[in-house]
Amino acid sequence: MLTILSESPRLCDLVTRRAMLRAGGLAAIGLLPHSHAHAVAAAPQHQGTAKRCILLFLMGGPPQHSMWDPKPLAPPEVRGDIDSIETSVPGIRIGELLPRTAGLMDKMCLLRAVSTGDNAHSSSGYYMLTGVPHAPMNFENANPGSPNDWPAMSAVVQSLRVDSRGTPAAVRLPHRIFNTDGSVWPGQDSGWLGHAADPWLLNCSPGTPGSSVNRFDLAADVTLDRFGRRKSLLNQIEDRLRELDRGPDIPLYDDLQRQAFDLLDSPKARASCDLTREPDSVRDRYGRTQFGQSVLMARRLIEADVAFVQVNWFRSPDEPTDAPCWDSHTNETRRLKENLVPPFDLAYSALMEDLTERGLLDETLVVCMAEFGRSPRINALAGRDHWGSVFSIALAGGGIHGGAVYGRSDEHAAYPSAGMVQPQDIAATLFHCLGYSPETLIHDAVNRPHPISRGHVIAAIL
Repeated sequence: MLTILSESPRLCDLVTRRAMLRAGGLAAIGLLPHSHAHAVAAAPQHQGTAKRCILLFLMGGPPQHSMWDPKPLAPPEVRGDIDSIETSVPGIRIGELLPRTAGLMDKMCLLRAVSTGDNAHSSSGYYMLTGVPHAPMNFENANPGSPNDWPAMSAVVQSLRVDSRGTPAAVRLPHRIFNTDGSVWPGQDSGWLGHAADPWLLNCSPGTPGSSVNRFDLAADVTLDRFGRRKSLLNQIEDRLRELDRGPDIPLYDDLQRQAFDLLDSPKARASCDLTREPDSVRDRYGRTQFGQSVLMARRLIEADVAFVQVNWFRSPDEPTDAPCWDSHTNETRRLKENLVPPFDLAYSALMEDLTERGLLDETLVVCMAEFGRSPRINALAGRDHWGSVFSIALAGGGIHGGAVYGRSDEHAAYPSAGMVQPQDIAATLFHCLGYSPETLIHDAVNRPHPISRGHVIAAIL
């Protein structure tokens, strides 16, 4: 096992000579490192290689014990009923319900010591999606708005990719993330960046036969010719309005209007959401679930030049109120086996294999994360509760070092024991992979500059 950072004498980049020699020996025999780093290293100087990002958000909080960080030697009430299995990288084990994903571990990096210190869905989710902690923390059913209006990572990308034509730079699907009471989480939109930076929201049910994406649909009585005439008329009206009064809101309106017309008028944009163009074998490989088909749509969107696609776990109306989505407060083992992990394993592994076969994985950053993890001990209802002290996320592609583990939780997966990272570090790393230094500036409504992240790039995983 390779230790990236240890207590022996260090080279100038903080990597020990002994670790460097061991890394070289592993590389010589074709093995990838299984690493536990003990600190967030300084930002690397090289430029990121990712052209795009797919973020899979498993809202509700998957249990780290049964997914990415099993503890087979822990007491039964900690380790749970889900066993662990070997992966394609010797020494790295993950949950037994992820057999397809296990075979792809050589392409993945697990962060096993992520911490928000926040046990509320809304506020911890805000922290993970923006890289900025919510004020106050542990605030459930929080709503968007000041002072918690930092733009989502997707919105930052939307604002920086100003050259996007015909398709938006950032897209969310198949719906917003919301709590049981219907409250929409903060941190999903453009915040103080303004509406022009809002990631496009595609409300859809792609796993339902015959469904379509409303954002790309014209009304039934509007033909393409009629649409063109309306667009021409609106342009003439706008030209006249500009002559009369060029107000401060006109540029913003122009930009949003152009984007909307470009989307409706672009065959590429419309085709990217038409899953009937995919062979049945491909759709079956992703799984005919709402999540599986959403992930397939994400792959099609990045091929249509969308730079950032966030796929939220689908929350259907019939989700159990005591354990919706990944929020496994009750009957966790049954929920994991029957409803959650198998469709995730199918869709995630299909995406990874599909991107690899198409030559896109090296330039596509794939991030799988949630707002937090689950409590170390199983509760009286055979479930686990909210836990932001430590949990795991998975990264792959886009310049990420495959076959590695960064950070370590304690023997119960309750607290970090080495290599803790926080959401701002994840945001900094994501932006770096996309070619943006964390010091890149964005400006608020009164033109004050802000760096896109105040975290540190996790150099050891690149």
